[in-house]
Amino acid sequence: MTSLLLPVSDGRIERYTIKNAALPVADGRNAPPSFNRIAYAAPHVVADPLANGDPWLDTAIDWDETLKFRHYLWDLGFGIAEAMDTAQRGGGLSWPNALELIRRTLAEAKSRPAALVGCGAGTDQLEPGEARTLDDVIAAYEAQIEAIEAIDGRIVLMASRSLVEIAKGPEDYKRVYDHILRQVKNPVVIHWLGEMFDPALTGYWGANDHMGAMETALAVVADNAAKVDGVKISLLSKEKEIVMRRRLPAAVRMYTGDDFNYAELIAGDQDGYSDALLGIFDAIAPAASAALSQLAAGDETAFHKLLAPTVLLSRHMFRAPTRFFKAGVVFLAYLNGLQNHFHMIGGLQSARSLQHYAELFRLADAARVLRNPELAAKRVSLMMELGGIN
Repeated sequence: MTSLLLPVSDGRIERYTIKNAALPVADGRNAPPSFNRIAYAAPHVVADPLANGDPWLDTAIDWDETLKFRHYLWDLGFGIAEAMDTAQRGGGLSWPNALELIRRTLAEAKSRPAALVGCGAGTDQLEPGEARTLDDVIAAYEAQIEAIEAIDGRIVLMASRSLVEIAKGPEDYKRVYDHILRQVKNPVVIHWLGEMFDPALTGYWGANDHMGAMETALAVVADNAAKVDGVKISLLSKEKEIVMRRRLPAAVRMYTGDDFNYAELIAGDQDGYSDALLGIFDAIAPAASAALSQLAAGDETAFHKLLAPTVLLSRHMFRAPTRFFKAGVVFLAYLNGLQNHFHMIGGLQSARSLQHYAELFRLADAARVLRNPELAAKRVSLMMELGGIN
């Protein structure tokens, strides 16, 4: 088996030997697998490393490779949650670029029957401090929703940093969300993104504790249930998700955004289950697709067996500072030959250490999500050599 030199936590260098073959993956290009859960993957964007510019300042996207990755996920049965946090929305991907990404993805989806696409709508065209009133926040939401609905996109209603800046309490959140939800053409997914993913969202829903914030969110959903397809909660707490899930109106779905506990939340309990809208599906798509197929076939044991090692990988990828998880997602895409470089918009590949990436490689091997382990080892070895390990 292939071996390579990797750093370990105490700074020593050890030889690691790949232990596992890749999971077998069914060819879903003609007939993608069917699941008994709605499963959105929130995919990354592929940067263009050959663009002539300054990566910290200029956003250069390889559109062909970015769209090819969406087809890869569709082939495995996933819906696409486009222009979300995993795509570096608000962290390198501007609103104009996000709209272009949404436009291109929706155009690609037309070639695929029943392709599922949700489109992130927020207020990120506003600079910090630019919004002066709640009406400014409402107008920003309206502008993005109008642009997405004009190209037949379905809305994932993202959390607003500007609303956090302006709102004085829960009633201000209710006013904004009630106003927006009354206008949308189709039911939306409301995304509650926790401060561990974006510190600027601390105190969302007008409360500093999550349980207090949940009361406001639930009131918004209850008052607008006909316009809400579901709620995506990203707090990395299975207990809080289950509490909220059990209190949602019967027709409103819970979409887990818990990258620490997704397996048990998707499997569910006697009172219900969560559908999924997850960034980790970008990185573990073959294993997640196989697991969801087993769940749909009624084999929950096989579902958990496939996903259990991916949870360990995900917890490492999403460890604090959680917002840097995106670097791990793109790292695995590179190792798996899904793109030919490890560059990110904003230069975000530098956000994690060589030790972090080495452990991510080991965990990916354990989870059997390396499509070609020899190629992955070669690419990791190159990274390590550039870091002084040879």
